[in-house]
Amino acid sequence: MRTYNKLYINGQWADVSGQGFIEVVNPATEAVVVKAPSGDAVDVDKAVIAARRAFHSWSNTSAEVRAGFLTALANRMAERKQEFAKIMTEEMGIPVSLVYDLHIDGPIAATAGFAKRAKIMDEEKQVNNSIIVKEAAGVCAFINPWNYPLHQMMGKVAPALAAGCTIIAKAASQTPGHAFLLAEICDEIGLPAGVFNVVHGSGRIIGEALAVHPEVDVISFTGSTDAGIRVAELAAKTVKRVTQELGGKSPHIITEQANLAEAIPYGVKNVMMNTGQTCTALTRMFVAESKYEEAIAIAKEVAESLVVGEPTKANTFIGPMSSQAQKEVVLTYIDKGLAEGARIVTGGVAMPEGLEQGAYVRPTIFADVNNQMVIAQEEIFGPVLCMIPFKDEAEAIGLANDSEFGLSSGVWVADGDMEHGKRLVRQIRAGLCYINGGAFNYDAPFGGFKQSGNGREWGDESMHEFIEIKSIQM
Repeated sequence: MRTYNKLYINGQWADVSGQGFIEVVNPATEAVVVKAPSGDAVDVDKAVIAARRAFHSWSNTSAEVRAGFLTALANRMAERKQEFAKIMTEEMGIPVSLVYDLHIDGPIAATAGFAKRAKIMDEEKQVNNSIIVKEAAGVCAFINPWNYPLHQMMGKVAPALAAGCTIIAKAASQTPGHAFLLAEICDEIGLPAGVFNVVHGSGRIIGEALAVHPEVDVISFTGSTDAGIRVAELAAKTVKRVTQELGGKSPHIITEQANLAEAIPYGVKNVMMNTGQTCTALTRMFVAESKYEEAIAIAKEVAESLVVGEPTKANTFIGPMSSQAQKEVVLTYIDKGLAEGARIVTGGVAMPEGLEQGAYVRPTIFADVNNQMVIAQEEIFGPVLCMIPFKDEAEAIGLANDSEFGLSSGVWVADGDMEHGKRLVRQIRAGLCYINGGAFNYDAPFGGFKQSGNGREWGDESMHEFIEIKSIQM
């Protein structure tokens, strides 16, 4: 068992003001694997003061210096990536077969990419008699989720460091290990004291203390829409900048011309990977009526071929939910789907075959779903796919947009017909769109429309969240 008994504040491991520890349970074995300190508002204040004191000098370093630290950070993360992988498999149950592709390699490579973006801060623009310059936005508080811990952490940390901001990071209490390891690495590379700080504790205590603190300039939050609204309400009292990456209920339109043998397996695996705990998962699959039953048959076969089991086994595709509590949430939604009259194609509430303990849920597919059902409107955050037929593409677009969310989306058209795909996705109100299973791109902006949040992570656009614009009149 790993035990953390200090917080990383002002470049050193500091005693904790808060009392007690928060235990992390391995969702596969049900054993306690981590004890992390339960900090309080006093710890938050110490970290914010450290970040404020460090801000002036850090924000005035050269782009070359900040780029050097980002390169060193990425290199050291790569050297210790096996430790990140072990932490995530233990804490959240991600299978070893997926942990590097989904959680480790991309964030590390993207962090290295932000070394090149540090020079964006030196750009000037002359407009008539004015010069427009960029300055770092200030002290930033990052409130991180448990489903993609390192991915979401570096999507905030890397551009903030490149811009010259200082940071207080709070990991989800279910997955604290990556933040403590990241602090170790920042210490190892000699990042100046106070530039990166780690606090830990319950979201209600630590998150709210960060949101109301008068010396925090920027809040970046990833999590549920309800929690994001609460953070924004608290932050409004001190007029903070708030960026939010929130919930999703993303549509996937399978057109009549689509190759079902490619489209359906992609759609099923997209939902089931990371045990369905992906905010961008394409959980509403809209299929042309003429292909609907054929698509259901393929989806059933694909889902039942996916190995559910212990995350340490090489052939496992679906591990446990992150916790027993999240498992119960998902099972409740499956019961709701049955009560609403949806047809269960495969899966259900029983434990997967051969497993007697752990927070496991069988990959579940519902057919005969309509867009008004609870399972089609609310984010389940588990391995559950809803399949919905449509008459024509106009109806499909209408159904796709009939949601309070707008994070991700996908369409599948005839092979090579990207123009058709682009016409469709331009009509979908979502910040992220995939055509025929296009790959995630860390150099492109990531973020949502509507109640899926505001602001962007990754790519050049993510730098804007941590930049203030100043105009100088000559």
